[in-house]
This record gives sequence, structure tokens and C-alpha cells, in this order.
Amino acid sequence: MASHWEEFYATHLPPTDFEDNRILLKEFCDRHNKTGQRIVLITSGGTTVPLEHNTVRFVDNFSAGTRGAASAEYFLEHGYVVIFMHRVKSLEPFTRQFSGQKFMDMLELHDQGPNTTITVKPDSVDVLAPVLASYKNAQEGGRVLYVTFTTVSDYFWLLRAACECLAVFEAKAVLFLAAAVSDFYVPSSEMPTHKIQSGAGAPTIQLQLVPKLLAPLVNLWVPHAFVVSFKLETDESILIVKARDSLNKYKHK
Repeated sequence: MASHWEEFYATHLPPTDFEDNRILLKEFCDRHNKTGQRIVLITSGGTTVPLEHNTVRFVDNFSAGTRGAASAEYFLEHGYVVIFMHRVKSLEPFTRQFSGQKFMDMLELHDQGPNTTITVKPDSVDVLAPVLASYKNAQEGGRVLYVTFTTVSDYFWLLRAACECLAVFEAKAVLFLAAAVSDFYVPSSEMPTHKIQSGAGAPTIQLQLVPKLLAPLVNLWVPHAFVVSFKLETDESILIVKARDSLNKYKHK
């Protein structure tokens, strides 16, 4: 009999770019495994739960991706290579420090026309230069791979593919699972194809529990890796208890 998580994979198609991403993950891992590198998979940002196959409406888990993006910078600084698996348009390492208009305010435009030049304001050089240097070091050394997801189904497929590639690193692999993953979803078989019509009245939407992937991840996919998970609660009085329960249940580090 198939487990809940196996049933999820059996009933949800991989994202359209899955094979391309799987190849990128394998090539990245193979290259750095040969050099004995320590590696970390960081998941970051929230996942969506579509309410229709041709999605107009969805349920979202809010997360800007701040923790994941900042942590990627930290791991890179300490010698790790990084797989940064993040929600489309969530914060990314290095660029997260200049969101909104902040970056544009650091620049000056000179001699508009054929000979236009752009410079960094003198008082911004000390702020931008170290971030740019760290970014260039990571990019030119091929030390970071960016992979994106949107839906909880995308996340599941990419997480398993990443784990399959990371298994060869054994204890040199770290999984830093900072993404805000949906706890509930609408099964693919129960979703309408097209936009839910308001003319039919208020819809009744039956959500089901998303399977917990920590169990197969810790026990089957990457049993020797160091796994870090996160627990979010709006009621702080239950946070520590639930976090300890999770550690006791899944036996991860």
C-alpha cells in the first residue's frame, strides 16, 4: 500500500521545467562532490495551493524569503556551495539588501544621450562594494545554483530531486528547510479545470492535509545529512512543544 507522500507524487505532475532543473541539480552536485565540497540545500519563500488547474485563484503561505536569502549568504561566506531553492520573486541572496528603490537611489546618471554613464554615489560605495564582491565571488566560482518553485507540488518534486542528488555527499550535506510549505492542499483530481465562477454562488472548497516529507527525507532520501527544519506558530505558548515533538517524531538534527 502506498504511503500518503507516495500517493501525492503519483497524483500530481511535475512542473514543466522539472527535467531541466533535475539535470542542473545533478550537474551541480556531481561537480562539487568531486572536489569534496560541503553543500547546503536552502529552501526559501512560501508555496501556493492552486484552486484551479488553469490557475487564477490560489491559497498562499506568506513568506518574503528573508531568512533563506540571508542564510545563503552566511553559508557561502563559510565555504559551502549552495543550492538556493526559492519561491519565484521571493528575496534572493545579495540582492535582498537592495529591495525597492534603495538600489536606484545609490546610482547617478551622467550625460544622458549616446555617451550616458552610470556611477555609484560616493557615499554608497562602501555599502555596495562588499555585497557586490561577495556576489561575484559566488557567481564566478559557480558556488550557487538557483532553482525556483511556485506551488506546493513544484516544491515537492524539486525537493525530492535535490535530495536524490545530495545523497552522495552523506554527512557533508546540510538541508536548511526554511520555506513556508503549505499544510493543506486541493487534490489535483478535485480541482476544476477553469476559473471558479462566482455566478454559481459561494464555492465549497475541501482542503486535505499535505503529506509530511520529513519522514522519507530523513529516513530514505538523505539519511546521513544534517537536516534543519523550522516551526512557525502564531501562538508562542505552543511553539517549543511542537518543535520538540517534530524533532522526536522525525529524528532529524
